[in-house]
Amino acid sequence: MGTSLPYGAGVTLTVLVPDEFGVEKLSEVDGVRPILYTPGQPFPPEAQDAEVLVPKFLSGTDPAAVFATLPKLRLVQLLSAGAENFVGRIPDGVLLSTCRGAHGGSTAEWAIGALLAIYRDLLVFEQARIEGRWDYHFTDTLQGKQVLVVGAGDLGEQFRRRLEPFDATATMVGREARDGVHGVDELPDLLGSFDAVVVFVPLTAETERMVDAKFLSCMKDGAILLNGARGPVVDTDALLAELVSGRLRAALDVTDPEPLPEDHPLWTAPGLLLTPHVAGSCAGNKERAYSIVTAEVARFAAGESPRNLVNGLY
Repeated sequence: MGTSLPYGAGVTLTVLVPDEFGVEKLSEVDGVRPILYTPGQPFPPEAQDAEVLVPKFLSGTDPAAVFATLPKLRLVQLLSAGAENFVGRIPDGVLLSTCRGAHGGSTAEWAIGALLAIYRDLLVFEQARIEGRWDYHFTDTLQGKQVLVVGAGDLGEQFRRRLEPFDATATMVGREARDGVHGVDELPDLLGSFDAVVVFVPLTAETERMVDAKFLSCMKDGAILLNGARGPVVDTDALLAELVSGRLRAALDVTDPEPLPEDHPLWTAPGLLLTPHVAGSCAGNKERAYSIVTAEVARFAAGESPRNLVNGLY
């Protein structure tokens, strides 16, 4: 396997695509031949010539079972921004590109909705409606809240842009400090000053269990933790302890384990808003994802490097 570029005149790039919508979109790219495959089933015969693989969105593709059957593979182009299933498992000479930029707006929208639901007691009022009670009471508000955003990439910026019109303030934290962004090493000193902490980091060896008992203990009483990243970024047992005590509240779109077993204590934890990994799963999902994928594959076919390359550093 290799990554030599560019293609010569008349040479066609064969791309394995998991759905008809993707085939249609990639058929519009000059020099690209999309081939439909069914995830979980053997690849079609044309896969022997495939140089690009587009795995199914959030499908849990097993790289080890796939790469051995694709002798000419040179690029794995994801439909998701998360690449944890593939980082460190790509053969030498094969590039890995994410779909960064496709789902940030949708996930940021989920986070805003979760904060509004918690602060304005929307779930409390809904339960009162179900029970037929007129539960008039004052609520909290998102206005004036100080929100710490851990993850200063596309998703973090999309969230900040949506938060500020609510008259709330976002403070950004990235892997390293830069202009307008704090470094992750500053977290112990920052956490206690914020009303909510929103986590949007990729899942890596560095970020697994980042939100542990020590992290949570640094958050101020009554604060809200939102996890829009990946479940294992948060220590579930440590979070459960804080929720049961009533000291913290939380909103989770992802969990560890995922999906949750029927008897898992998160189902009945107090102060928790829980959704089943749907922050990026909404209308226009495929259109936004394939807009990025098409552009990345077009660059690759033209002899350029995709812009969302992971290159083993994530």
